[in-house]
Amino acid sequence: MTATPKIHRPTTTLLALAALAVIAAGCGKTAERKDAAPVADAVQIAMTTIDNGDGTFTDTRDGQVYRTVVIGQQRWIAENLNFVTDSSACYDNADSNCTKYGRLYNWNDAMKACPAGWRLPGDEEWDRLALAAGGQRVKDGYGGYDWKFAGKKLKSTTGWKDREDDDGNLVLGNGTDEFGFSALPGGSGNSGGGFSSAGDGGSWWSATENDASLAWFRFMNYNYDGVGRSNCYKTYLYSVRCVRDFAAPQ
Repeated sequence: MTATPKIHRPTTTLLALAALAVIAAGCGKTAERKDAAPVADAVQIAMTTIDNGDGTFTDTRDGQVYRTVVIGQQRWIAENLNFVTDSSACYDNADSNCTKYGRLYNWNDAMKACPAGWRLPGDEEWDRLALAAGGQRVKDGYGGYDWKFAGKKLKSTTGWKDREDDDGNLVLGNGTDEFGFSALPGGSGNSGGGFSSAGDGGSWWSATENDASLAWFRFMNYNYDGVGRSNCYKTYLYSVRCVRDFAAPQ
């Protein structure tokens, strides 16, 4: 069962993309869409500040050092979290994949995995990131929205699978990483111990629940330049990014 959507043509409509995100994942098929209130349009023109990757953060729990980046009015850890929790895993249970992609977490672990002073981003924080990255909000066919263009600017410049367009021309799946967010296609895992989609796509948990069993996540894919949004069972394993409100460098 695949938890990251597989889109095989760049001309696929956003409606079909949203449907595949849910159906292919086997997640939240009957869940009622419960969107957060849209972020104020004024955020879209807010100044975006980048620390050029010079900022770092040391997780005192295990000594790991992460890059940080300021995008809009938020500071993000600019790498997937790699802190060991009881239910986290490396993709394919290979330590080398934790080094490359960070760890994968179920939702309950994701909610408590970020270091002190940081947190798992909720819907509004993911929206603010996409807006600051120049994303355009578009309807997804489920009463909600995805973010066109933002994925291309947030994806890393290496590591993403390439694709062919309708004419058979090679199109690079990598992003431009204009803001230093460096999103990687770390794939996903399920409660049965299976893994899928590393190199094709990445999925990141949101702190926003749909109901007792489901939570929202954001995804990026090698053949989609936006940032998609869907919900899945909390037992699935996705990547984690941590955020905190903007603070001037000390």
